[in-house]
Amino acid sequence: MALFNKINKEELKVAMAENDQLRTTLSFYRYFAIVDTAEFRDQLYFDLQAIEVFGRIYVASEGINGQISVPTENLPALRSYFEATEHFRGMRLNIAIEDDGRSFYVLKIKIRPKIVADGLLADSVDLAAGAPHIDAKTFNALTESDSTVVIDMRNHYESEVGHFTEAICPDVETFRESLPIVEDILESHRGKDVIMYCTGGIRCEKASAYFRQKGFDKIHQLDGGIIEYARQAKEAGLENKFLGKNFVFDERLGERISEEIIARCHQCGDSCDTHQNCANDACHLLFIQCENCAEKYAGCCSHKCAEFNVLPEEEKQILRKSLQFNGSKFGKGRYKAHRHNTILDQD
Repeated sequence: MALFNKINKEELKVAMAENDQLRTTLSFYRYFAIVDTAEFRDQLYFDLQAIEVFGRIYVASEGINGQISVPTENLPALRSYFEATEHFRGMRLNIAIEDDGRSFYVLKIKIRPKIVADGLLADSVDLAAGAPHIDAKTFNALTESDSTVVIDMRNHYESEVGHFTEAICPDVETFRESLPIVEDILESHRGKDVIMYCTGGIRCEKASAYFRQKGFDKIHQLDGGIIEYARQAKEAGLENKFLGKNFVFDERLGERISEEIIARCHQCGDSCDTHQNCANDACHLLFIQCENCAEKYAGCCSHKCAEFNVLPEEEKQILRKSLQFNGSKFGKGRYKAHRHNTILDQD
């Protein structure tokens, strides 16, 4: 059996769109030592392909990080597989909050140096020193105090569309970039209770251990991240302190946690929290676009990209070598800042 996909991704997307099979989207992670990552990766691909799993999984010597979907009827089989496998037994599966079953269309398992790029030396963080986990009820109680500081450990384009009330949201593009910035924040709030949160918990697991080793001992981490908080809050009838959308790294690009829309279209400035990648594959910039601008710019981030996108493929291939687009100039969502939070075209 092939241990990687051989079908064109556009064909796979079409097949997914035409398939009415119910699928469940979920995410998971676990830190544990993997000696032979190649062998582990291939066996995992073989096992998950048999259960018709789609998604993206990273394998490293420090563990595994996955976002996947599975036919809903096969979810019990997936749970049984994880429970029967020593390294996965008892691992939390974060079930998606909003799910149309089209989050992924192929299975990709990649070997990486880290399951989350952090820029730290290997084995420099003792994960056993991680901060205590708190549930949604405890989170709500702690955040009632003025002496509690809440820090969003995600990137700016994630927190832009949704974050907890009063959270400090560092203006960063990567987890690696956030660590020294968060350290400065912790120094300015030394002695206070600190709660860190992220999407599903994986970044806080590493960050909280890292900072506790540096002497910040009043740190807590939100158990299961935003996804688990939303589930617990709904089931227990708790106040939902999360505003807006939870950004997710799949075809959905977001799942709504509350009705508030806290972001704005990067092109016209209207209230909007819908992320999309520029339809021009030579650009592919991740940005926020409202329905009116999506129609005006044909799903692109600028007139330049929209005009380029309708050219014959042969001409596009030639021009790509000399043209520069927003996606090659700016990081995710960064370009909006260059024209007072709006950009109606490119020079």
